[in-house]
Formats: sequence, C-alpha cells, structure tokens
Amino acid sequence: MTAREPDRLADLPTPSLVLDETRLDRNIATMAAFAAERGLALRPHVKTHKSVEIARRQVAAGAAGITVATISEAEIFAAAGFTDIFIAYPLWLDADKTARLRRLLEAHQHGADPLLIGVDSIEGAERAAQAAAGLLHRLAVLVEVDSGHHRSGVEADQAGTVAAAAVSVGLDVAGVFTFPGHSYSPEGRRSAAGDEGRELASAVAALAAAGVTARIVSGGSTPSAEFADAGVLTELRPGVYVFRDAQQWELGMSGPDDIALTVHATVVSQRRDHLITDAGSKVLGVDRGSFSTGFGRLLDHPDARITALSEHHATITQVDLPAGSRITVVPNHVCIAVNLADEYTVVRDGAVIGRWPVDARGANT
Repeated sequence: MTAREPDRLADLPTPSLVLDETRLDRNIATMAAFAAERGLALRPHVKTHKSVEIARRQVAAGAAGITVATISEAEIFAAAGFTDIFIAYPLWLDADKTARLRRLLEAHQHGADPLLIGVDSIEGAERAAQAAAGLLHRLAVLVEVDSGHHRSGVEADQAGTVAAAAVSVGLDVAGVFTFPGHSYSPEGRRSAAGDEGRELASAVAALAAAGVTARIVSGGSTPSAEFADAGVLTELRPGVYVFRDAQQWELGMSGPDDIALTVHATVVSQRRDHLITDAGSKVLGVDRGSFSTGFGRLLDHPDARITALSEHHATITQVDLPAGSRITVVPNHVCIAVNLADEYTVVRDGAVIGRWPVDARGANT
C-alpha cells in the first residue's frame, strides 16, 4: 500500500468493496473443519471470490482442490499454480473452447490430478473426447445429475448411459456431481440436501450398472452443506461460505458477525420517506430471491431495506440517516457484486491493510 492510499475506512472512496480478513479466515476455517469432521473433501467454488489469494488460503486450510465455472476461470487459476481444478459446467466445446482446453491440458503439470470437467449428454462427452485427443490421460469427466434444481444435468437413472458413452470414446469417468440450487429457500435447505443424496446415490448405482465406479460423488451448496449426506457424497463444493451475504442472512444461516464482504457507501440524498446511497446495481447487482426482503441489507441497521435499485442509486427505507452518512451494505448475492469490482479493500480490526485484485473478474467464457 502506498502512502497516498487511505488507511482508515472513513477515508475510502465510495462505493468500495471491503473485505474483513478476520471474518474471511474464520469462515474458511469453519467450513474446512466441518468437511473434515464428516470425512468429506472440500473443493470450494472460486467463482464466488475470483481471487487467487483467497483460493490459496482455502487450500492452505485443507481444501483438496478448487471448482470453477468457466474455462477462463480455469486458465487464470491454473496460471497461478493450481493443479486440482474442476470445471463444474457441462462444457460445449466449440473451436475456441477446444483450443483453450487443449492449452490447459498441455500445460497441466505431469503427475498432477487430471483436469476435471462436467458433461451431461452423450454429445457433450463425444466432443470432449475429440477436443482432448492425444491428451486424454490429463482429462477426466464427471456426469452432471439434476437433483431437483432443474437446470442442467441428466436424470439420475440416465447417468450410466452418459458415463458408458464417455468411456466408449476413451474418457475417464471419475464420477458424478450435482448442484442442489433449490436449497436457496428458507424451508428448502434440508429437503434439497435430501434430494441431492438420493439422486446422487441413484446415479452412482446407474454408473455401477454400466461398469463404471464413481470415485468422486460431488455436491453441496452453501445453504445445503450442513445437511449433506456424508454416506453418499465424497466432496462438497460450496462457494458463498467464504463471505456470506444478505441471502445467507435471510436464510438464517449467517448472522451479521459472519459477513466478511460488504460495500461501503455514502448516503447522498435524504428524502421524506427514504434515503439514496451511491451503491446501485452496477455495484450490488440486481439479484433478488423470492424470499429476499429487498435488494440487500444494511449491516448496522438490520431493520432497513433496500427497496429499489438503479445504476448508481439505491433506495433505502426504514432508517433515518443524514446525507453524508457512511453505511455498510450487504449485497444479496455476493458473487455478482464481486464480478462487478476490480479489487477488494482488505481490512483488519477496522484498519485498511491492503488491496487484493479480483483476478478472475469478467472471466465468463
């Protein structure tokens, strides 16, 4: 940090993305201990933070590897030295992605774990095998299963068909994975984890019937992780746990003291029945779950609600503060807020201690 940079939160320009290092490290340690106690590997999803520094801390705390969403994220983390990477996405390998996947495989360290990618169709598996021709020993696939979120993924009883087709074209099928995204509801966390365990167990059986042993059985969102079936799963892939956010707060999973990432903003206008702050949709994102009570929360004013967003304005009700007041906003979906920022301002005990880049910002291809 240079002498010109602020060393007090009160001196930061707003809006700024602020990361509390103490809370971050505590969240990392808590999830690592949780997984270890249940005999589960932890492969955190780094699309949440997109930070090489944070991923290194997760691995140092015991994570077995990392999960990414895109080839471009994999490129950035591989270049930073990470070797155990899972692209948890049913890649459709066109010419551009084929060339980039091959470069990743060519650069993959000799003796390292194979690069893992997701498939959820026979066609996807065939294209993966063609893309990795001559480098298949550096690649393995996991078959994605729909466990109730109804996004991508095959029905569990069809996982064996996809796995057998993948084996027939020379791919190493390492196992199965799912994302229980329907856990994002106040009453859905436990039931989504139950769906996850049941469907993954069925998929493992389908692979076995096709002559394929599932070495990896991967699942787990942050809301459902607490209820994950350790008798079925071998690993968890939560992401948001490192920071927490307003969604986790409203799901009852986190209290204000758990939230490590916030946006520091300024009240720029005081109206009769609302305030306006300078953190709008270009900073907070616009995600709002069906259970959310607003577009984010105020860390120090839990009764306040963000009722509307435009690009550079947020409308806040149920709190009375004068113009010029500094406020601490908790985004609804922290993954979106991170992807909108260039860097984290890192603080410890209220003092600014440095800045970390959002290394994979915009790495969406």
